[in-house]
Amino acid sequence: MKFIKKFFKWLFILLVVGCIALYALGYGYLFTAVKTIYFNGHTTAFLEDYKEFDNHIIPASSHPEAWPIHTNYNTVKATDQLNTLNTDNKSVAYLIIKNDSLWYEEYFDGYDKDSKSNSFSMAKTMVSALLGNAIMSGDIKSLEEPVVKYFPDLPGKYAKDLTVGDLSSMASGMEWDESYYSPFSVTTQAYFDKDLRSVMLDIPIISEPGKEYIYLSGNTQLLGMVIAKATGKSLAENFEEKFWQPMGAENEALWQVDSEEHGMEKAYCCIASNARDFARMGKLYKDGGVWNGKRILPKAFVLKSTHARFKESPEYGYGLWLMHHRNKDFFMLRGHLGQYVIVQPEDNVIIVRLGHTRPEERLYPGDPFTADTYGYIDEAYKMMEHATAN
Repeated sequence: MKFIKKFFKWLFILLVVGCIALYALGYGYLFTAVKTIYFNGHTTAFLEDYKEFDNHIIPASSHPEAWPIHTNYNTVKATDQLNTLNTDNKSVAYLIIKNDSLWYEEYFDGYDKDSKSNSFSMAKTMVSALLGNAIMSGDIKSLEEPVVKYFPDLPGKYAKDLTVGDLSSMASGMEWDESYYSPFSVTTQAYFDKDLRSVMLDIPIISEPGKEYIYLSGNTQLLGMVIAKATGKSLAENFEEKFWQPMGAENEALWQVDSEEHGMEKAYCCIASNARDFARMGKLYKDGGVWNGKRILPKAFVLKSTHARFKESPEYGYGLWLMHHRNKDFFMLRGHLGQYVIVQPEDNVIIVRLGHTRPEERLYPGDPFTADTYGYIDEAYKMMEHATAN
């Protein structure tokens, strides 16, 4: 009995010392990670983890605008391959919007048209859109606006050369570890730390900006901080006013923040919304930045966003992923675990897929897109072609 008491005494002491050491080394955020993610049976962020964090509310539009229902709504069954994709990858929503009308819609795992799920990095497109709107309103002069104008103490040899356009196009030269599954990466720290501003302002710019594309979540986080400072509004307030309200969003959304105390939105991720409302961003870009005759984004900004900045990296523009497939050019919002809003402007098609997971399989080495992305597109086109043939 005495041995057992000593054992638990020393175990307790070791745990306390370990906790103190983690905080001292800057890893205190891991306790939040354990509580919110690992104790919920996950090894990474998950679709409904927004419930575990503080959030800013983005109210539904005061003039909600439902998607029109296509005359052929759900008259074509999902292909066998699409059913397999949705089952294997644990989809929760799959939509096809044709000519701005809901053509096909299916939900899984207890989700429905109003169910919220985490956007993950699809939020990067929203933040880039906020940049475009800020340029249009004059709060930010152009894509060439220096970041040090807003954060003069930003560290790093090349900090003075960094522009907001470099952040939006993933060309910052920032020292950042984009590891989602490592508990010690700065990406993980940013997700769980209670003071995101302090984390970001310690990250140096170590390479010359504007020279090459490297996808880093820190780029969008810093961009969000610039936009908030330039506009004098939180990202959630700004997004509600400039996008959610005029686009007629039917449901409220939630934007995760680092903490109630600091209230900084996780700009690189984490807007909780539903498939129908996420699709509105695809329509806005498809229509050149105009919604119901009202210009929300500059036409030139939309054009720039939907084209690659670097010839060597044709998969990314400004806040949007770009894909050439089926002899067509697609652009998309894309997020962790396979959240997609995929747009083909000439065919007037928007495909939305939300779900719990995605495979890591690639069609060829170095492919920036996982195989499921092509599958969700191909099966949608098979279904639409079947409808046309019949």
